Amino acid sequence: MGDKVADRLVTGTGKDSEGDITGLCGAWGSRSKAEAVSDIDTKLHRYYTAGPSGNQVDIIVVDGATGKYLRTEPDLTKADNLQSLPDC
Repeated sequence: MGDKVADRLVTGTGKDSEGDITGLCGAWGSRSKAEAVSDIDTKLHRYYTAGPSGNQVDIIVVDGATGKYLRTEPDLTKADNLQSLPDC
C-alpha cells in the first residue's frame, strides 16, 4: 500500500495576493504547493486538469528564478490553466 501513483484531478487552486499558486485541490482533498511539488517530483501522485473537451493536461514542476513552481503542460487552450481554476 502507498506505492501506487494516484491520478488526481485538480479542480481548484489556492492563490496568493499576487496570483501565484499556493495549493491544489479537488475531490481528493487539498495539498499545499510544497506538498504537490514533492508529490510530483517523487512521482507519488500525478496531478492534472481537464480541458473543455475533457482532455487531461498534466501539472508539472518548473524550476524558476525564485524557486520551483507549478504549471500545466502547454496546450492549445487557457481554460485548463491553473490560474483559470476557481479558488479552493
